[in-house]
Amino acid sequence: MNDRSRRYVAIWLLSGCFLIFAMVVIGGITRLTGSGLSITEWAPIMGAVPPLNDQEWQEAFEKYKQIPQYEKINAHFELQDFKAIFWWEFIHRLVGRLIGVVFLLPFIWFLITRQLDRAMTRKALFLFALGGLQGFLGWFMVKSGLTERTSVSHIRLAIHLITAFITFGFTWWYALQLLYPRALVPASTKLRQLGVATFSVLMAQLVYGAFVAGLHAGKLHNTFPLMSGQVFPVGGWYAEDGIANFFDNPELVQFIHRFFAFTLVAMAGYVWYLARNERMETSQRTALNWFYAALAVQFVLGVLTILYQAPIVLASVHQIGAFFLFTAMIYVQFRFRGTALTA
Repeated sequence: MNDRSRRYVAIWLLSGCFLIFAMVVIGGITRLTGSGLSITEWAPIMGAVPPLNDQEWQEAFEKYKQIPQYEKINAHFELQDFKAIFWWEFIHRLVGRLIGVVFLLPFIWFLITRQLDRAMTRKALFLFALGGLQGFLGWFMVKSGLTERTSVSHIRLAIHLITAFITFGFTWWYALQLLYPRALVPASTKLRQLGVATFSVLMAQLVYGAFVAGLHAGKLHNTFPLMSGQVFPVGGWYAEDGIANFFDNPELVQFIHRFFAFTLVAMAGYVWYLARNERMETSQRTALNWFYAALAVQFVLGVLTILYQAPIVLASVHQIGAFFLFTAMIYVQFRFRGTALTA
């Protein structure tokens, strides 16, 4: 690939990154407003058009009335109330379709004009596969709330969210390879290993953040740093539930989410300690500084979200912060490895 092709393909990938980011943000608002179950069917093509008249709106509303969420929580809804939650879910799905179009049409053009080499073609096909998987997982998640539950499974929510982060991460990484094809001197082995360990903890933290969201655990123990005056919450473990506590107990889930937050801060501090005397290129130190800044902001946002019982605005901003932190962490990994285009 020549410089011009790399630039065009990088812009294409960065556009995809932006749309994935937008979709995750809108998805978070959709969840926080209780809108995720308002569309009870999966119609990838026909579903791109919203109800266009009163009869179609009423038909969509009648379908929503058949699920437990309406019967047990929203039985007081009028048509206007339904429309309010419908639009969030519709926009979320519409952005998903837009991502498919934005990826597909330029991909075809790049193939026709032979601007993709074999390696980049394989990477693009891999991203398509991740996008298709993400669409399926979205419906798989919604389906969990259509029969007996009044909300989606927090386990499926976590899978759906993490797949979005993974898709974004690969897209961002491939864009970085095109934007910075020159290989750097890698960071020391110890720093690279610590960077990988920090990234692993961050991924676990994202999973438990999704659990906290899905279980509404942010509404509990709204004090900091202790949890209602306790280091470990009173209801944090029920012996009869065993290992299920780690996934289904909202108090333990929130405790683990807090624990990972402190762990990330400690690991970042250790990275700073090791890196201060390390011979590093300017771009590598810049990447670290962005990570430190994103982590500090995200930690403060997490504390505020807990103290104010996870209001929609704060919870949404906290999720956005997680995305920026993840983006910064990927950039650190990229710079630490000294990755060239061929990597």
